[in-house]
Amino acid sequence: MLVRDGMSTIVLTIGPAHTLRAAARLMAARRIGAAVVIDPDTSGLGILTERDILVSIGSGQNPDVEFAGDHLTSDVVFATPTWTLADAASAMTRGGFRHLIVLDGGDVLGIISVRDIVRCQIHEAQRSAELVG
Repeated sequence: MLVRDGMSTIVLTIGPAHTLRAAARLMAARRIGAAVVIDPDTSGLGILTERDILVSIGSGQNPDVEFAGDHLTSDVVFATPTWTLADAASAMTRGGFRHLIVLDGGDVLGIISVRDIVRCQIHEAQRSAELVG
C-alpha cells in the first residue's frame, strides 16, 4: 500500500501566530495529534504536534502567550503520496516522530500518522485472512 491509500486528506492548518492553547483546542476538537503550520510570509510549512505542546507546557510556558511558530517540530520530513507505507513507517522510526506531511509538488495533500499505517495494516491482514479462510 502507498501513503496516498492511508493518509488523511482533511488537514488542520493553522498560522504561526496561533497560540498553543488555540492550536490545542482545534486539535482536540478534531481528535488529531498534529496541525500543519503555514506561514504566508515565508511560504514555509511546518508541523505542530501534541508533543510540541506538551513539551512547552511541561517546561512551564504559558500556552496563552506561546505561539505555534515558535514550537514547530524541527527537521520536518515530508512524504510523497507514492511512498510505500513501509517507507513512511521507516522515516517515522528514524526520526522519532508520528506524523508526516504529504506533499505533491509543494502542495499539501494530506497527513499520515502511525495510527493510519496501523489501520491500513490491520485492514490488509483482515482482507488476507478472508481470502485464505
